[in-house]
Amino acid sequence: MKKIALMSLVASSILMAGGYKIPENSTNAVALGAANIAHNHNSADAAYYNPAKMVFMSDENHIDANLMYIGLNKVNYNGTASINGNPVGIGPIASESETFVVPSLHYVSSDINGVRFGLSVVSPGGLSKRWSNNYATFTAQEFTLETIEVNPTVALPFANGKGGVAIGLRIIHSKGIARSASPAAMSDMTGDSIDGGFNIALAYNPTPAWELGVTYRSQVDLNLEGDATLSYTDVAGTFTPYTGAPAGTTYSSMSSGSVSLPLPATLSLAAAYTFDSKTTVEFVYEKNYWSAYSELDFDYGAGVNLVTNIVYGTPRAKNWENTNTFRLGVTQELDALTIMGGLVVDESPVPDATIGFELPDTDTVAVSLGARYQIDDNMDVAIAGIYSMHEARTVNNSNLNGEITGGNILIVSMGLGYRF
Repeated sequence: MKKIALMSLVASSILMAGGYKIPENSTNAVALGAANIAHNHNSADAAYYNPAKMVFMSDENHIDANLMYIGLNKVNYNGTASINGNPVGIGPIASESETFVVPSLHYVSSDINGVRFGLSVVSPGGLSKRWSNNYATFTAQEFTLETIEVNPTVALPFANGKGGVAIGLRIIHSKGIARSASPAAMSDMTGDSIDGGFNIALAYNPTPAWELGVTYRSQVDLNLEGDATLSYTDVAGTFTPYTGAPAGTTYSSMSSGSVSLPLPATLSLAAAYTFDSKTTVEFVYEKNYWSAYSELDFDYGAGVNLVTNIVYGTPRAKNWENTNTFRLGVTQELDALTIMGGLVVDESPVPDATIGFELPDTDTVAVSLGARYQIDDNMDVAIAGIYSMHEARTVNNSNLNGEITGGNILIVSMGLGYRF
């Protein structure tokens, strides 16, 4: 327990955007499993998924508003955990189930002297993980993260109207809560941050049937700052040589704290083909550069005392890995109705050596389905759902030896599109 740090717990909750990222930030994206990089059927969510596609949209103002329900099933663990260096059976235990409602908004301007402007307000990642029993609360009683990204973009056409190029700014506000509790140690922290990055995008249609897209979202370093309450009871007298205090002494600190960690870059390569039947098939390869998350190190303010700094102040190796995600989307346009479906295969960035209760992540496979209906020339409505299934994972490291199961995710989204 001496190497479990409160600020590192906050950082782990923030990086749920990798293991529990939210790539679906529109109803179209939910329906297609976020395979909407190369092909866009005149919807304002192009401003987020590939702003270069804005140059191909009709010369109108486009708005797309969405409301998304996210349900997280319980994560189950059955096995042993290392307590004071000894394996102790703690299973089966389960985390709390979680539900959230997340809005998103996208806007694309009409043509302004050959330039198109876009704006998206989304939640790129976060969610929550809570445990209420046994050893899990020692390191992961609660992790909650809220993120809001404001993403303005601008796009220009090229190649005689066959291509588009775009650039944008990523402005991300993050707010986190992290709590852990054991008989000997307690930590409680809240923190927030506003940080920035950029995104670039390219779209090219070599033929009327083929569409190609490339997007890159930069790494954003989240520089979280907040207030921490820390305490540790020195049951065995470990710190007596440092303080001269007897065993059983409780040390407490109220302090400021800060940590810098990366929200990694993402590269997406996409190709779509539309058949004469108005059936479009799109494939997306996505690379997430999670290797930037190698270690957590943090600083406390003057309010922290020597003992709690030793207990909570040790950097933690994470050594996350770059991951591959494969997305397949199918769109069938009818008259007023468009039907969409998707399949996603996603890898976990968390290696066996550092996985824990704060992020018990596994590889996933997801299936999606949705539809959009054109009410009139100006308005359409949409509904979609995606179900993400987590694979069982056997863990054997210095802290855990057992099996992680469950944790499936259901997302249901409703959207309204308007043009004027």
